[in-house]
Amino acid sequence: MDARPQACPPARPEARPTPTPTPPLQTPPFRLQGKAGGGRLVYACPHAGRHYPADLGARLEIATLRRLEDALVDQLLDGAPAQGATLVCGTYGRAYLDLNRDPLELDPAMFAEPLPADARLRTARVAAGLGVFPRYVAGGREIYGRRLGLDEARARLAAVHGPYHRALAEALEAARRATGAAILIDWHSMPGPAAAPGLLEGATPAGRRPPDVVLGDRHGAACAPALTDWAEQQFTAAGLRVARNHPYPGGYTTETYGRPDAGVHALQVELSRSLYLDEGRLVPGPGFARVKRLLARLTRDLAAAATTLVPVAAPAG
Repeated sequence: MDARPQACPPARPEARPTPTPTPPLQTPPFRLQGKAGGGRLVYACPHAGRHYPADLGARLEIATLRRLEDALVDQLLDGAPAQGATLVCGTYGRAYLDLNRDPLELDPAMFAEPLPADARLRTARVAAGLGVFPRYVAGGREIYGRRLGLDEARARLAAVHGPYHRALAEALEAARRATGAAILIDWHSMPGPAAAPGLLEGATPAGRRPPDVVLGDRHGAACAPALTDWAEQQFTAAGLRVARNHPYPGGYTTETYGRPDAGVHALQVELSRSLYLDEGRLVPGPGFARVKRLLARLTRDLAAAATTLVPVAAPAG
């Protein structure tokens, strides 16, 4: 989920040295569960990581940084491999590095040195302070009281971003080779209405409650229409209100891997945290078990329906 920071003046950098990255990282950058190539279905979970290395060097406490997480989405999905999905979960906190961003989405205000000429400085996500290295947590509080160094940034990208996306790309390729096509579901969560009033106003018709689920298929470009239709039907049948593409059409993962013509279909799913989480304490809420059962059933049914929902890619040439 992309939090919407409030405008606030930049924090004055504190007079302290830039932390030295800790090589090698003691925690692997991702967790892979399930048999790659065992079916068409691959799940990604980039924002639920809870590891914050000492070299993060943030000015905010971990409890505050965790507000950027799609908290506990990985735990909702831990039964998915038994139902036929390969699961790739990031393990590092989003405040350390955002796995659902282009590695070149760099915010020049965060760096002490000029950025590379090919850096993507003007994306909407960078402008919001939510590039590959987030600048803000929700509420507009700056994560760092210092400038980052380019070597520091490159080290994080090499240690965390690169390995995660290689694992995800390999899982998708294994599925595509084994079955002729691959389905990627990129799982996220968004603040509930009480935690972020007005966030989903544009996706909420007058007199209706805000959506519980937002499906992002890049406005039809990232997957076969039948996949989005099927997902909407499943969530609606479970009594949940579903919106499409607003305000979340799909991020870097959906945009990068969603290539229906090449046999890879990607769909981003945003779940309201009010369904499963105590948003104040970031622990399971009353609905956690129900949502976990729903996702296990959805995974089982999607694995069974996958061969009919998306076509086999035509041979190249």
